[in-house]
Amino acid sequence: QVQLVDSGGGLVQAGGSLRLSCAASGRTSSSYAMGWFRQAPGKEREFVAAKSWSGGVTYYQDSVKGRFTISRDYTKKTVYLQMNSLKPEDTAVYYCAAGAGLSGSDYRLRSSYAYWGQGTQVTVSS
Repeated sequence: QVQLVDSGGGLVQAGGSLRLSCAASGRTSSSYAMGWFRQAPGKEREFVAAKSWSGGVTYYQDSVKGRFTISRDYTKKTVYLQMNSLKPEDTAVYYCAAGAGLSGSDYRLRSSYAYWGQGTQVTVSS
């Protein structure tokens, strides 16, 4: 069992930055791939970014490439999402997720992740 706690959301103006954190606890949490998803009002939850358990593979949604960076701190069992040059369309509840045994396109699928954080609200004003 893995427990995830998201934090770091808030209200920011367009062009600003935020860093989200996801603290993991539980058994073998460091061996899981970690992902970030987001859900805007009235929309499906969508993939944002993911990093393999080894840290050697990283994936991003096209709309956030060059602006968002996912990273992991294995000693702290924490994954981060640094978000720069934020846009109003980035407004959503952001969720971190953990999954095992992922490969290739698995990283972008919600169904690949067994554990989820509670979500943190990000609001970008224009």
